[in-house]
Amino acid sequence: MNAQAVTISGIFLRLYYMATAVFLVLDYSLGINVRLASLEAFPVWRAIYYVFCFACLSLIWWRPSLSRWVGTIESLFTLVLLIVTMGVRVMTYSDTILQTGEGFIRSEEMINFILTGGVVWIAYIRGSLAIQNEPRGKN
Repeated sequence: MNAQAVTISGIFLRLYYMATAVFLVLDYSLGINVRLASLEAFPVWRAIYYVFCFACLSLIWWRPSLSRWVGTIESLFTLVLLIVTMGVRVMTYSDTILQTGEGFIRSEEMINFILTGGVVWIAYIRGSLAIQNEPRGKN
């Protein structure tokens, strides 16, 4: 039963990373940032994040046995990135933002932060527990 669960989660993880292409098209051609809305103000970090997701896909395709590790590390990376980018925006208001009212965090971004943060936190915890319970000597 455990091998079946690993296979299902491995397939889900591949589909998640393959969906990066869809998120990339939505983001850059239609302006709909679904994957990580808090990176909207940081275009270079957003591009790096997409490259990182494609690298994760390549790695789990090359070495499926590393899926747990890749998913857990990516979840941690996404969680830290989400917290830092949102924190920077919350803590660094400029006079321009206060005068014009533009640049404040929108409700869509807060909803994305809460949903994405919750999902990524759960993924990280589950991945960490799975790695801790993994028999030693296996990848």
